[in-house]
Amino acid sequence: MRKGLFALAAVGLMATGSMAACGDNSGDSGTDSGSGNAASAGKVGVILPDTKSSARWATADLKYLTEAFKAAGVEADIQNAQGDKTQFQTIADGMITSGVKVLMIVNLDSGTGKAVLDKAKAAGIATIDYDRLTLNGGADYYVSFDNVAVGKLQGEGLVQCLTDLKATKPVVAQLHGSPTDNNATLFKEGYQSVLKPKFDSGEYVQGPEEAVPDWDNAQAGTIFEQQLTSNKAIKGVLAANDGLGNAAIQVLKKNKLNGQVPVTGQDATVQGLQNILAGDQCMTVYKAIKKEADAAAELAIALAKQQAPSTATDTVKDVESGKDVKAVLLDPQSITKANVKDVVADGFVTKEELCTADFAKACTDAGIS
Repeated sequence: MRKGLFALAAVGLMATGSMAACGDNSGDSGTDSGSGNAASAGKVGVILPDTKSSARWATADLKYLTEAFKAAGVEADIQNAQGDKTQFQTIADGMITSGVKVLMIVNLDSGTGKAVLDKAKAAGIATIDYDRLTLNGGADYYVSFDNVAVGKLQGEGLVQCLTDLKATKPVVAQLHGSPTDNNATLFKEGYQSVLKPKFDSGEYVQGPEEAVPDWDNAQAGTIFEQQLTSNKAIKGVLAANDGLGNAAIQVLKKNKLNGQVPVTGQDATVQGLQNILAGDQCMTVYKAIKKEADAAAELAIALAKQQAPSTATDTVKDVESGKDVKAVLLDPQSITKANVKDVVADGFVTKEELCTADFAKACTDAGIS
């Protein structure tokens, strides 16, 4: 789907001032750099969603956002709601009361996100949806990846792996992301645009499919075990992210089918990349989170300094309100064993994290040095 045309899901990263300590929820934060710019810039508040749906919120986004705001000398309060909707709203209320000038959120669902965005707008605060669009939320800006394109890469990756295995009429199971995350809807739109024609033609057989509540990996394992039990002919798994993919892989290992049934993923986590190196995962999708965080921070910093942003040149359609939202959209990248080294070269994961003893030889074979 073209960047200016697709609908996206709500996010919540809130930018408020004070690179000071954020308490236990954030786990980390920056401090004021002392730059002269800090005095003239407003505060930025960022609310991250959880640490359960993906490791990225703690290991990548927090780090990169903190560094970007600190480098610009802009105070930012970055907190994590830990999947708790009440906590999400409490954090937002505190940031609004503290006088933030920009609020950036990754929502837990569109209802909670909209309530927070409405309060911020009523207080005259600029708002940014980060990574997920809040449907009918009315955020001023949206920063994310082309999420339909993410799903399309997953579908194409699975097709390529099944082709490499010379699979004949493979039964394909699907583990969709959380039904409350509009991004999951967009990923599904992308990969089903690739898979549905295969199902319709009879080239592939549509197997069991189910959405995984809250992207919960434990539930994903239970769901996939039930899918495999009811249909032992499953020959491919479209898993919407690396966590769900790993859950499926653990079930396949129990049944001595790992490496024989290709599994997709997303997020280029260390675990996902190691599964690829081991031959248990077909592919993942790398979203250069530093680029996303830097783009969001640049936008928030401009708004905090009451400058007209120059980067939000795309638009996305909010499918519930029908309105266009100014956006910054980035391109995702498909990762297989052949180019795992690209993720390391980009600095997203380190060789030390990835190439532990069990994966040392696989890393060497993959050209990771």
